[in-house]
Amino acid sequence: MILRNGVRDALLAAVLFGLSAPIAKILVGDLPPQLLAGVLYLGSGIGLTIVALVRSRTPGADSALHSPDIPFLTGAVVFGGIAAPVLLMLGLERTPASSASLLLNLEAVFTATIAWSVFHENIDGRIAAGLIAIVAGGVVLSWNGSFVITDYVGPFAIAGACLCWGIDNNLTQKISHSDPVRIASLKGLVAGTINTSLALSLGQWHTTRLVWAALALGFVSYGLSLVLYIRGLRELGAARAGNYFSVAPFVGAFAGVLIWQERLSLGLLTAASLMAVGVWLHVTERHEHFHVHEPMTHEHEHTHDTHHQHEHAPDDPIGEPHAHFHRHDRLQHSHPHYPDIHHRHPH
Repeated sequence: MILRNGVRDALLAAVLFGLSAPIAKILVGDLPPQLLAGVLYLGSGIGLTIVALVRSRTPGADSALHSPDIPFLTGAVVFGGIAAPVLLMLGLERTPASSASLLLNLEAVFTATIAWSVFHENIDGRIAAGLIAIVAGGVVLSWNGSFVITDYVGPFAIAGACLCWGIDNNLTQKISHSDPVRIASLKGLVAGTINTSLALSLGQWHTTRLVWAALALGFVSYGLSLVLYIRGLRELGAARAGNYFSVAPFVGAFAGVLIWQERLSLGLLTAASLMAVGVWLHVTERHEHFHVHEPMTHEHEHTHDTHHQHEHAPDDPIGEPHAHFHRHDRLQHSHPHYPDIHHRHPH
């Protein structure tokens, strides 16, 4: 089976992000957690800013952000880059690690719920079953024999962080037609600045060479991962891309078995089976019906496929894929599709 590009990108994003946990474990002994989080995000933001500056000189590069995108980008940065990390740190201070790991599975649930209820993204029984299987795999993976609540502030804070990330994912999907490198660089710089500032206010600072290692890890596992995830959002919609990304904890756990020679437990094998079922339900989805594309004008990276039969102006870039403003005329047809940026229609 040939994976759709969005499926490939979302799964690769999960792999890169999942690998960050066992590798960061090497660093966390010498770098305080709050500082490490800030440096990882800064590595993402700084690295991707350099990439964006280089790519800006390339004709036909992915589309830039425009004024209608600013409210969505601002909301994504506020919820995902500022509120969520702060709520998570507050929650982790007041919640046992095992319980916190279980609560973090709420992000995929909130992402799918918001995509369906607020942004009217189509979620049928098959996708819902896949979500349940993947989340169940995450619960099995993070289950430590008990769920302990010492107070309610911590769990509510972690749930609030997951809700903020769910909002962030859906807002980012709304601007996923724009250059994912620019979006991810801005989010990384903001989140990195916030977390590093919090670390400095707590007296956490180190000048070891491990900081450079953390910056490099952040660029790959946070920065490049987010770029791939945004590309997945563009092709798949928030609910499906979020579900694929939810396999990241399994990647981290399996990498821990290889890197740290941790025990291959029954829980890990059970989680792998549940997540494999969930991914299979998603990958084998076939959603096809007669639908109408209303006229629209926008800019994004594209090739001249069925949905992009337009004339070029003299200044438009040559070669494909390329990005430029183009108009979609009204089109009626039927074909298999996902809720991508061209298929957010009612059902």
